Amino acid sequence: MKYPTLRSFTPALLGATALLASCSGVNSVPPEAPHAVAPAQVAIAPSVQHAQPTPATMIKTSMATSPRAYRVDAAQHIYALNANRIWKGRMPPLLYAIGVLQVEVDGRGNVHNMHWMRAPHQAPEVIAEIERTVRAAAPFPVPARMGHVTYTDTWLWHKSGRFQLDTLTEGQD
Repeated sequence: MKYPTLRSFTPALLGATALLASCSGVNSVPPEAPHAVAPAQVAIAPSVQHAQPTPATMIKTSMATSPRAYRVDAAQHIYALNANRIWKGRMPPLLYAIGVLQVEVDGRGNVHNMHWMRAPHQAPEVIAEIERTVRAAAPFPVPARMGHVTYTDTWLWHKSGRFQLDTLTEGQD
């Protein structure tokens, strides 16, 4: 018995796609010009206002299958939340502090534990700031395929307070 191939359904699929696309329709009627309204008349009930989700409230999912792969997702997450604190370009030859931090993330993306594998003891304020930055970045992407994950990353810290993570570093002069 011969089964139908996808090629025999192609015209029907194209027609259905065109029909659905036309149903979504774009309103061709131009919107009315806004009327001048006093600010007191524009009050919106608090229950009607909807806050836009911020990066901190949206929980992402990581499909990484190893701690090394998850490290990239975690570094991108930290960079997204700290864009103004990331050192742009190659780091200078001498850095103020270098620390290696191990972070344990549970199945919901929360930081369960942190362990310094190499703490920058000469700069205790950097230790505190890195720990604060990691905790503030929670929830991290949910490690969906692993359940929970412990990953390690190296923090390259400049005296200005800007940093790069070794995972996403642009190099060093």
